[in-house]
Amino acid sequence: MDYTDTSARLQHLREFEPRLNRPVMMKVQEFQRNNRLKHVIFSAQFDRELLDRLTGLATMIRQLARNRRGSRLLRETLCDKSAMLHFTQASTRTFLSFVRACQHLGMDYAEIRNPAVSSAYKGESDLDSIMMFSTYFDTVILRDAMPKLAECFAYKMNDMDKPVPIVNGGSGADEHPTQALLDYYTIQEVFKFRDREGDPEADDRNLGRRLSDLRTRWPNLRAGLDGKTYLFCGDVGRSRTIRSLAELLAQHEDVSMYFVGPEHPRLSVTADLQSDLVEAGVTVYERPALADCIEQADLVYMTRVQHEHDDEEVAAFLSQLDRQRFILDRRQLHKMREYAAILHPFPRNDEISPDVDSDPRAMYFAQAENGMWVRAALIAHLLDAESEIMLRHQDFFKKERRSWNEQ
Repeated sequence: MDYTDTSARLQHLREFEPRLNRPVMMKVQEFQRNNRLKHVIFSAQFDRELLDRLTGLATMIRQLARNRRGSRLLRETLCDKSAMLHFTQASTRTFLSFVRACQHLGMDYAEIRNPAVSSAYKGESDLDSIMMFSTYFDTVILRDAMPKLAECFAYKMNDMDKPVPIVNGGSGADEHPTQALLDYYTIQEVFKFRDREGDPEADDRNLGRRLSDLRTRWPNLRAGLDGKTYLFCGDVGRSRTIRSLAELLAQHEDVSMYFVGPEHPRLSVTADLQSDLVEAGVTVYERPALADCIEQADLVYMTRVQHEHDDEEVAAFLSQLDRQRFILDRRQLHKMREYAAILHPFPRNDEISPDVDSDPRAMYFAQAENGMWVRAALIAHLLDAESEIMLRHQDFFKKERRSWNEQ
């Protein structure tokens, strides 16, 4: 079987068709048990309570990992566990981020990044592969160009006596839930508006702006993700990162979202996403250029145009497009609010000018770093290690404080 032949591969997954065709919220219950996720497939699995748990755990992991003794303690947490990273779709940041997450937790891992060196090249079905992986590893992290493959694997695991967690690291053009989680964590950190004098990490993470100072110009500004205006720019219609993140942010109160992208049915915000957001209480706007709304944004989320998904008609449309309307450069920076952050899931092309990188509002490199911490937190949650990390964190920093006080 040709691994690139999606139609041939889909033949092995027909048994799941009835379950695949249900609304997402009907599926979510199958992927959790006793208030804990069994698999991570959709961003809709992350409700506010779980988001707070995971981001809080991510912060604990970050704080331990940045201390030499704390890092040693952290690596003992899951030193008896292992992960399979099955990444047959091109990836740099997501793959390395999961690798580092496993390493921070002390886990062994193995990888397949080219199906030509696996039994898939000999015609082994995807389902046989996943069953084999589940006998060797404690979790399988998957990134594949075929839509809904991770979801099918999760159903297969649920039908087995000893299932292992499946993590969707990007499935076709469907969703990218762990990217949404790290984006959410980054936004949460940005809008804490921490005081530089009160937080030793603030200088390092460019998060030290005083809320009291900012309110002299923006009196209604508040900490947290409620009451914010989010601007998404680029390949809006085809971006799984935009879809997944927008759905998480829609759980907050008094949220507005601007979508700025090429005026083409395939590239504009989709009708189903817009409907879901409006139903959740989000005020949705569409604009033809960054300059039309960047002054209103609390956060600007940039994306590249994903030319790998172009057909001839879309490619012809894009070749005639004025791309300057969707480029963030220093001229646009002058219009932005002082505290507004800039995110990008990367890779980037020319949609953010390199001279923006030095601006303190450019948070995309910190955003990439955050991927390690939230993915480590997610793995710890799936493998039931949350409590152990919390206890290690509490005990370690209690001893650290005692040591500081004795000096």
